[in-house]
Amino acid sequence: MESQISRLIREEIDPVHPQVLETYIQALTASKLSRSSHTSVLEKNKHLLANFIDCLLYNVMELLEYFPSFSVAVKDQMLILHEGVRFLSILLRQQQEKFNGLHDQMKELIGFVACDAGIVILSLSPTEMIEGLAKETDLALFHLVKVLKFIMAELAQIYPPPSFSFPWTNELGCFDFLLESLQELSNSEADSIHFPKDHIHRVQEDLIFLRSFLENIVTQRNQNRKLQPLWDRGMEVAYKAKLLINSIVSGDISECLDTLAGDIELMRTEALGISDSLSHGTDALRVSNNSADTTSKLRTPALNEAPVGLDEAIKTITCRLTGGSRQLDIISIVGMAGLGKTTLANTVYHRMQNSDCRRFHIYAWCTVSQSYNKHNLLAQILCSIHHGSPAKYLNKDENDLAEEVRRVLLRNRYLIVLDDLWDIEAWNLLERSFPNDANGSRIILTSRIHSFPLKHASEPYHLRLLTDTESWALLRNKLFGKEGCTPTLNEVGFQIAKNCKGLPLTIVLVAGILATTEQDCWKEVAETLSSSRIAVAEQCKRTLELSYSNLPSHLKPCLLYFGAFPEDEDVPVRKLIWLWTAEGFLQKTEGKGSEDVVDEYLMDLVQRSLVMVTRQRSIGGAKACRIHDLIHEFCVKKAKEESFLQISDGENNLFTLTGPHNLHRLCIYNTEPKKLKNSKVFFPNLRSLLFFVKWKVVPYFPTGVLLFKLLRVLDLGNFSFKLGNFSFKSGFPMEVVLLVHLRYLALSRIFSVPSEIANLSRLETFLVTASGRNVGLPITIWNIQTLRHLCITSSQHGFSFPADSLAGSPDLKHLETLSLAIDSSSQNLRKILTKLPSIRRLKCVPSSSSRNWIPVLDGLSGLKSLKVNNLVPSRVKFPLYLKKLTLAYTHMPWTEISTIGKLPSLEVLKLRHKAFVGEKWEMKAGEFLNLRFLELSRLDLRSWTATSDNFSRLEKLVLHQCSKLKEVPSCLGECSNLEMIKLKRCCKAAVTSVKQIQEEQMEAGNEGLRVVLGK
Repeated sequence: MESQISRLIREEIDPVHPQVLETYIQALTASKLSRSSHTSVLEKNKHLLANFIDCLLYNVMELLEYFPSFSVAVKDQMLILHEGVRFLSILLRQQQEKFNGLHDQMKELIGFVACDAGIVILSLSPTEMIEGLAKETDLALFHLVKVLKFIMAELAQIYPPPSFSFPWTNELGCFDFLLESLQELSNSEADSIHFPKDHIHRVQEDLIFLRSFLENIVTQRNQNRKLQPLWDRGMEVAYKAKLLINSIVSGDISECLDTLAGDIELMRTEALGISDSLSHGTDALRVSNNSADTTSKLRTPALNEAPVGLDEAIKTITCRLTGGSRQLDIISIVGMAGLGKTTLANTVYHRMQNSDCRRFHIYAWCTVSQSYNKHNLLAQILCSIHHGSPAKYLNKDENDLAEEVRRVLLRNRYLIVLDDLWDIEAWNLLERSFPNDANGSRIILTSRIHSFPLKHASEPYHLRLLTDTESWALLRNKLFGKEGCTPTLNEVGFQIAKNCKGLPLTIVLVAGILATTEQDCWKEVAETLSSSRIAVAEQCKRTLELSYSNLPSHLKPCLLYFGAFPEDEDVPVRKLIWLWTAEGFLQKTEGKGSEDVVDEYLMDLVQRSLVMVTRQRSIGGAKACRIHDLIHEFCVKKAKEESFLQISDGENNLFTLTGPHNLHRLCIYNTEPKKLKNSKVFFPNLRSLLFFVKWKVVPYFPTGVLLFKLLRVLDLGNFSFKLGNFSFKSGFPMEVVLLVHLRYLALSRIFSVPSEIANLSRLETFLVTASGRNVGLPITIWNIQTLRHLCITSSQHGFSFPADSLAGSPDLKHLETLSLAIDSSSQNLRKILTKLPSIRRLKCVPSSSSRNWIPVLDGLSGLKSLKVNNLVPSRVKFPLYLKKLTLAYTHMPWTEISTIGKLPSLEVLKLRHKAFVGEKWEMKAGEFLNLRFLELSRLDLRSWTATSDNFSRLEKLVLHQCSKLKEVPSCLGECSNLEMIKLKRCCKAAVTSVKQIQEEQMEAGNEGLRVVLGK
């Protein structure tokens, strides 16, 4: 019989046909009788056995598609069965050296369990598992699971795996989420939910009490032996309850809720018994958990702020850029992480770019990092040179991009920064695109690696640590700015700065800690950091741990979530707001909307120097942000330790990915969705799945994603799916509509949305990226009452609402953000807009070739931001309380602008690309009285006149490519609020007039006016 089972495995006969399946089971059963056969097959045909195990794993994955319908007991066994079989697959395929190192008895046991697994798995059927296993099968499954657990435990002793537990981050937030789900369950009228509502209300009451009790002991649990075990049990019960209730909402049976309710009631009784004896004092470090308290204690860092301790380095690098040989020179700035290499390069780069004497013709910045590819690097360089969008280069061949970079740079003097280089290979990919025309071109590299064998490279610049005095100056500047430090804090402050050992990143992090610490507790911080034996890098890690531990519980998941995004990548704040909201990180605050709360959270993290703002909005506030490389490394590691988030970087990493079945969030880099199914991972409790990859067309949507039925967040990144497959309608992956828990959905390049999207009754954000056309919505979109954001990232495209059957459809009462494609019928537009009473941000684009429209937006009393692109209005009438207006290709005459000028609340006005046509703009008295930001871009304007009252509140003026404009209004010199004038590609006469205004401002005492000249 040994030859028969060997032949079946060797010939890879698929056990699908009943007769073949029976032959397999008979052969496997017989092979168990011959003990020697296992050793023989295993030693001689390991690869064949691996194929067989893969076949069994495939069968298990097929069974798991019915996982929600299994009984609870079978669920637990199937999870272990999947984990064990996949463990054997990885061991035999990717970890053969570990397998070879096992003793003979363990190898023999693996041979036996392979036979047992084959017999059991091939005997199972979905029907049997749903309706109930036969006694013999149930016993065999129980025995198999027991042996698999033993094998995994034994190997864990030899090769310890990373530790996993329940996700403890945002612990009290888990209770809030649970209470929200219980309320949803209580309100549900679904026939599948049979649990009595009075029981649900009783559980709610117990949980509310427990949450209040646990919140009161949050600072004492580490010092009280009774409290910490109670806290841990409370969190575990809350986590299990959350998963169970979500499963019930998905249609699973509710038989376990009785048991769980009993556990919660017992915990409440125990909590009541000890609550009276609790002391509410604490000896812990007094740290404020209220973000509002921190804003006055730590100065908000400004973009491009003058760095402390880098004057000498800036001068040296600048001299090497402007002097020396005319041959191409590569200047490396090297040093350990956190020294300020990127800060130094960024400072020099922008000073050169904005200087009156522009030495270089072309400037470009490219961030390399550890994960990179040639196409992305070249696209970055071209985007930086041309100020374009990466989407322009998505479909271009990388060799064509390399040639284009070379062609653009040829015979031009250029300055290029390659930031965060980790290996020579990245340089090798780009080297041929950088011509040496002996004209003084320069390349700046920043790296932790101290030397690369580069042609044309001069001596690397080794960035040094700060002195103790410089360290104290940086810490003092971060905390107090120009106000200065009180004398009583000088001594302890200097000691704290000295303990940071000269690493700028550590100093900045410590500033964030001190900003939320009572001043009489600074000595405790100094003692925590004091150790002469700790290396600089280790000190930074300790400081990060201290910063993290001092965070309020609601901010910890927000910080760790940054680990989900690729290193050195800007994160759009708007996207972050929507994701944090969908994840349930926000604590409800009376009188504040979710965006206000998120903004507070983000600015709190900025105040603590854990997050950097990289792009600001027109009149303040963050538009994009990121975290430092070291903080990113910390977040990824901490997120994995706390079972908060796991990252799979590349296909091989995904195929060897192991983790707890209760994994909450999974981020996948550089891997197609179909590989997720092929990897045979199974995380039934997964809540968030995010893909990060450059744009790519794939043939189908992976049905394996449907195994993650509890998903709240699904971001398929830049993947788009081929048309024509029976599972799709116009590229929309139909399987997605089965993920009924989704709050956040991001897709790419779809052209229409099916009516079945109404199944996603909890959807809040629907985001479409890289859309090549308008996206049609079905009439059923009106049924998704939870919708808050319908957004297409392209500035030229929007969603088309169906104009028919509007009368009987409900309003979208909560929709705040909308990208809208409109037709020329004002009647249809008015009908649609009256059903959107809460719109705050609106983008309007044409839905067809007709660009004429009648604006009927004045009824949107809550509208704050409006963008209009490529539409020509027949008459102008905008909402009275509009705060931000962006117009492009609207082709209006300048005589119509007075209507805009009379809007009393308008603060931001951006006129781009022929928004207004004509060469003369005469501003009238009483217009634009509250305008704070004005941008004029690519207009034919020659003459522009105004009076000083037009600019009484103006803070920023941006002029871009207004080449015919010779002069800006001289009355700007009288504007006391003016902070910045930025000119790009404007004529010399306009630049001269702006410099005269700057001189007038300085004479009037306003020395803070910045004039920025860009290419």
